[in-house]
Amino acid sequence: IQIAKLAGAKVYVVGSNAEKCEKAEALGADVVINREQTDDWAKEVFKLTNKQGVDVVVDNVGKATMFGSIRSARIGGRILVVGNTSGPIFDLDLRYIFSKHISIIGSTMGPHVDYVRVMKLVFEGKLKPVIGVRLPLNEAKEGHRLLEAGQLFGKVVIDVN
Repeated sequence: IQIAKLAGAKVYVVGSNAEKCEKAEALGADVVINREQTDDWAKEVFKLTNKQGVDVVVDNVGKATMFGSIRSARIGGRILVVGNTSGPIFDLDLRYIFSKHISIIGSTMGPHVDYVRVMKLVFEGKLKPVIGVRLPLNEAKEGHRLLEAGQLFGKVVIDVN
């Protein structure tokens, strides 16, 4: 959210519950849709963009949201797949991809030059790391469980001291 806002984007966020939606708004999201309050969040995104769709979708959930992500993208849009907490495999009707000229891009981490740019923004106070929970090393397994369950907004920090 923060990086997209720094780049000048209008940011739409689809959150899985009210708490996550509130946190997204606090980080600067322009439009927030709570999945608990709609049967078809992709249709909501489409309506809110005057039936155009969004330029870029960042999908960090995977199987459960990928079809909606494809439907939310504009013609010529891009989908950045950065996670798969709900599962890595789903059925895909390829007609959605080629009829909308969508690009699907996978990413786990960027190159070192991107890391340097992001850290510069952090040190300048323009980006604030979002920490979901801080745990001691002996509770690292719990941190992993929370991530897999999709119960966090932000990162798990493991304190090794």
